[in-house]
Amino acid sequence: MKAPLGDTPTLDAIDRRILAELQADGRMTNVELARRAGISAPPCLRRVRRLEEAGVIRGYHADSDPQKLGWEITFFAVVGLDSQKEVVLAAFEQLVANWPEVRECHMIRGGGDFLLKLVARDTSHENQLTQRLTGAPTVSRVQTLQTIRTSRLLSGVPL
Repeated sequence: MKAPLGDTPTLDAIDRRILAELQADGRMTNVELARRAGISAPPCLRRVRRLEEAGVIRGYHADSDPQKLGWEITFFAVVGLDSQKEVVLAAFEQLVANWPEVRECHMIRGGGDFLLKLVARDTSHENQLTQRLTGAPTVSRVQTLQTIRTSRLLSGVPL
């Protein structure tokens, strides 16, 4: 089934297979990827490059274990702002974009203005980050939710 994606290319079954395989293992060789997709290596590489150029593939990264790197706590913060004017929203996004502990920032609908995913080295660090959030300009409320365990953490989307 082909899916039009606006300015992005239409994806066929082979494109979807390539994407699914790369989402599962972005380090495999092009030869292995081509084998799994059922095509030869040169057209596979052309398809991957086309998907990269179109922005369908945004990049490649290593999935690090935060706890093994000293980031003991993962938590979420629902942040409410004083105003939803674009200038206020953009200023908040710019502020948290400079915090290395903020791993994700999503503007949300219902219950707040932003949902942040953060990491902290310990409880004291988590408290410091929460205080920085509550003290930030235009922030009216912050609700934090600490993760206890993560039973499912998938990257990408269903294909």
